[in-house]
Amino acid sequence: MQTYVVTPLTARPGPALAGNVLVPGDKSIGHRALMFAALCEAPVTVTGLGQGADNGRTAKAMIQLGATIERVGEDMVVSPVGLARLTAPGTIDCGNSGTTMRLLAGLLGGLPFATTLIGDASLSNRPMARVATPVRALGGVVNGEVRNGDLFAPLVVGGPEAAPRAAQLDLTVASAQVKSAAVLAALFAEGVTTIVEHAPTRDHTERMLAAMGAPIAVRDGVITVDTRGWSRALTQARIDVPRDPSASAFFVVAALIARAADVTCADICVNPTRIGFLDAIAAMGGQVERHGLRHVSGEPVADLRVGHGESASLHGATLRGELVVRAIDEIPVLAVLAARAAGTTVIADAEELRVKESDRIATTCAMLRAFGVHVEERPDGMVITGQPDTPLRAAQIHAHGDHRIAMAAAIGALVADGPTTIDDCDNVATSFPSFVAVLRQLGAALEVRHSDAVATAPSRAQDD
Repeated sequence: MQTYVVTPLTARPGPALAGNVLVPGDKSIGHRALMFAALCEAPVTVTGLGQGADNGRTAKAMIQLGATIERVGEDMVVSPVGLARLTAPGTIDCGNSGTTMRLLAGLLGGLPFATTLIGDASLSNRPMARVATPVRALGGVVNGEVRNGDLFAPLVVGGPEAAPRAAQLDLTVASAQVKSAAVLAALFAEGVTTIVEHAPTRDHTERMLAAMGAPIAVRDGVITVDTRGWSRALTQARIDVPRDPSASAFFVVAALIARAADVTCADICVNPTRIGFLDAIAAMGGQVERHGLRHVSGEPVADLRVGHGESASLHGATLRGELVVRAIDEIPVLAVLAARAAGTTVIADAEELRVKESDRIATTCAMLRAFGVHVEERPDGMVITGQPDTPLRAAQIHAHGDHRIAMAAAIGALVADGPTTIDDCDNVATSFPSFVAVLRQLGAALEVRHSDAVATAPSRAQDD
């Protein structure tokens, strides 16, 4: 299957949005499904996997480590290598995927062979000391380029100096990637490792590994990994990946601000650690209904619906603390919602946005200013003055290679006073290749100049 680079993208106001949306499989769960399936003892079928390039990087990494991954119809069948039989790959290219690099640092840091993890220009400028610190505390090796007191890729992980050991960890960075790297490193340590997190982050790693038979327990923010007597065998026949709540957030916000008749996002993962954006929307007066709650592979799933008139009472709010942690990836599109809400919205405690694919505080503020919105940039967030009664200003917006900025800008453009052009949004393909097609399906007016096609979901995962 192929997608296209979307530079530039032009969006304009149009009719009321209506229809049913099927967003891709959850990218965070997809990474873990592919990685952990490859660590099992028998073949695993993974269904519902998204088509983005980031999950493809994890698939190829696990193939380099000894697994076989093949597409069978709509599914991926993983013939695993096993946790104890990982092979030395030399160098793994993680592309733009921070999840791939950080989880691999934990998985490979304690192994007796060295692996070099490389990434694209964006990933090579994302901080890695945060993941190196807990992995090193567990006896792993993580080395890289030191700049300005932090660590950056290329990373060299594992090697003869690695000596896995149990430890007590107190995580100082609220990050599911960092926590997951620590959990994976702890699987190789003999004894009891405790990992304390002080703010709730997405818990897909703990859920999935526990279901596979890993010796993991979670209570009151403390994760315990007790490997005493454990055979290091993982088992799971099938993993069903629910649809991505972060991807659904764009269409939920679009429906709230762009005169939706009736928009439904089906089969969305509503894990409490992932739906902070719904709580933020509720705090701003938005109404999003949940229907048909059920469980898929241990994750809660529901349909999200926005009906006519449910944006009428949008108002500003203060978003901070653990709510922001749970909504960190959705802040750019929540900022667009705030631009259409009456009054002032304050977003605080969001310093983590400074070290995403772009400095998302700076790029989100720049996007809003281009739309004519008054916004004050702060070190840990922003203050947005909404303008619910007048259209946003048509703009030329630079996405700085950040897929979430590009997609948030496309949503804002739906309520502008003319066409908006968004440049440098190639990386939409890393998470949501069908974004433009799905938004058009709802009735949005978007134009794309296609450039050369790039493969994002090969028929065999070993072809990247």
